[in-house]
Amino acid sequence: MTGQDVIQDKLVALKNLAPAGYAVALHVHFTAPTFLFQTYDREWLEYYSKKGLVMTDPTVHWGFENRGAVDWADLAESDTQGVMTEAANYGLKFGMTCSFGDESRPSIGSFARGDRAFNPDEAQELGQHLADLHALTDNLKVLSPETAEALRKLSIEYTHPH
Repeated sequence: MTGQDVIQDKLVALKNLAPAGYAVALHVHFTAPTFLFQTYDREWLEYYSKKGLVMTDPTVHWGFENRGAVDWADLAESDTQGVMTEAANYGLKFGMTCSFGDESRPSIGSFARGDRAFNPDEAQELGQHLADLHALTDNLKVLSPETAEALRKLSIEYTHPH
């Protein structure tokens, strides 16, 4: 199995674990991820982008400032702009955020469900998949040009489905 296949399998596993969707930003340098995979509903992605919610999203702030995992319910007090309330209106009622890597290039993933909070085993599995994705994409120079291009196409496909 190629590295690209392993990455794609992990992205599918994340979607199965987070049926309301996810956003995974791998190796974020300043504010730009090397790869971005999003499976949230298109309406939420458009609303989030149009309103510029990334600037006030407590899950994003937490991911840059911490390593590990946090349940979204634990971020409610820091949601001064109501981002999580709006997310719930789009079906993202329960979720968690994981952050992995060093301060200069962290990988951050937020995962959502509409029906219930993630159980501890699911939370651990989500964190492990993020850690694996971080490691698998750690050094673009190690990836073949074909694999790097395929991952970029996958990133676009996941974020902007037809």
